[in-house]
Amino acid sequence: MPHASATRQSIIDAVLRIIGQDGIAAVTNRRIAKEAAVSLGSVTYHFATQHELLRESLLHFVAEETRHFTGLADECSDEHFDIGRAAEVVAQVAGGNAFDSRHVAPFELYVQAGRDERLRAAAAECFAAYDLLATRILTQLGVPDPERLAGAAVALVFGQQLRRLATGAPAEDLVDTLLILTNFTPAQTP
Repeated sequence: MPHASATRQSIIDAVLRIIGQDGIAAVTNRRIAKEAAVSLGSVTYHFATQHELLRESLLHFVAEETRHFTGLADECSDEHFDIGRAAEVVAQVAGGNAFDSRHVAPFELYVQAGRDERLRAAAAECFAAYDLLATRILTQLGVPDPERLAGAAVALVFGQQLRRLATGAPAEDLVDTLLILTNFTPAQTP
């Protein structure tokens, strides 16, 4: 049933756009229907509850992010990977110079996962993909104990991205911060 699948995907895409533009509180069936160019009945037919809508939207986002970041992690496995290539990958993760609704929506969804434990497994799956990418990059750069530092690197990326979102700071700040992390070794801690 390709039509139902296309309609469902249009609804999910609309939910992510709405969340990115105006937050989760703006997600109403009427707004979704208008944004997705589907009937109001289609929204309720495909998604019985608001929770199901949010969960499926987060899972869709997670699937895309996991695929994207796993692909990037696979690219970080060759012998020619160096600090310059690491900076390029980090710039890709940073997502360019402007934040659009696609970059804002994940923050909203992760905060919602903090409020709704039913969404946490999906959020954890996405963070596992981020951790895999961080581990591969840190391993290729010869950073000691990359598995232990991966979570900190991911947290740093998210913190810098949130700072960027809130202040308009350039993406280069994120790259610089991560390059500083690559020079970190446990022996440097006080």
